[in-house]
Amino acid sequence: MTAKKMNSLQAVNSALAQAMAEDDKVLVLGEDVADREGGGVTGATAGLSTRFGDDRVKSTPISEQAIIGAAIGAALAGYKPVAEIMLMNFTTVAMDMIFNHAAKLRFMSGGQSTVPITIRTLTGAGWQTAGQHADHLEGWFAHTAGIKVVAPSTPADYKGLLLSCIQDPDPCIFIESAGSLFIPGEVDEVATPIPLGKARIVQEGSDITIVSWSSQLLRCQAALPALAEAGISVELVDLRTVSPWDREAVLASVAKTGRALVVHEAVRDFGPGGEIASTIAEELFGQLKAPVRRLGAPKSPVPFAKVLEDAYIVSPERVAETVKALMA
Repeated sequence: MTAKKMNSLQAVNSALAQAMAEDDKVLVLGEDVADREGGGVTGATAGLSTRFGDDRVKSTPISEQAIIGAAIGAALAGYKPVAEIMLMNFTTVAMDMIFNHAAKLRFMSGGQSTVPITIRTLTGAGWQTAGQHADHLEGWFAHTAGIKVVAPSTPADYKGLLLSCIQDPDPCIFIESAGSLFIPGEVDEVATPIPLGKARIVQEGSDITIVSWSSQLLRCQAALPALAEAGISVELVDLRTVSPWDREAVLASVAKTGRALVVHEAVRDFGPGGEIASTIAEELFGQLKAPVRRLGAPKSPVPFAKVLEDAYIVSPERVAETVKALMA
């Protein structure tokens, strides 16, 4: 199998091209996704309409409700639409379609209908796009029955997980986080789908488990050299899928290390980290050597000013400080 170096945006493009070549039921729709409009705001869909035609790659009006509504209709008719919502904050415009229709039609039809749609959406702090363009809202969707929430951190995972989302019979929210888009990595040109709900052990360790995902995983990874210098052995777990999350992998890791830190870019209060931390405490209370800790953003919109945005993001230094405090 031939591998090629590419960044995560290129991996998304490669995944879409592979999926469309393998299955003519796969469609792409969203604002400016066709080549005559530039192949998407980030270029992630560049070349697809030229290769597969305008019937399968459709630029839409600026209407998130229409994009998701059309995707749901196409899915019910037997297609596998990949709908691009330019920014995750804009999913709020289509929440009725996502929450009350896409997520619930399987339940409301007694399993007779499925809605195999994939919603690609971009978000993340660090680009000074401010409070209406950069929130990590995975907790909203993870709270919703019937939706899978996927948040990769590496180009290989972007491709493999997107392929799995497209093949899945249920709606998937596929989060493309700004901090992970341009970091290159080796990706198979013809990739095998990566199963949803399965975590990846980035680094094995024995003193403490750090659980993270998306761009925040990369910041946790950046903290590892300083922690190694301090003599702390960290096991780093990339959750990859926020819902359903890999309980077995996380609990096995924490059972080994006895300490856990859950870190996400989303706001800390009522975030996904609370669910993971409480599960660890419930299942492994007698084996813990320290309280489970969480790190996340403050309860604030993402600031525009660079100095405030930098303070908003959970930095590698803050991760390292928290780990050292847990080891004390």
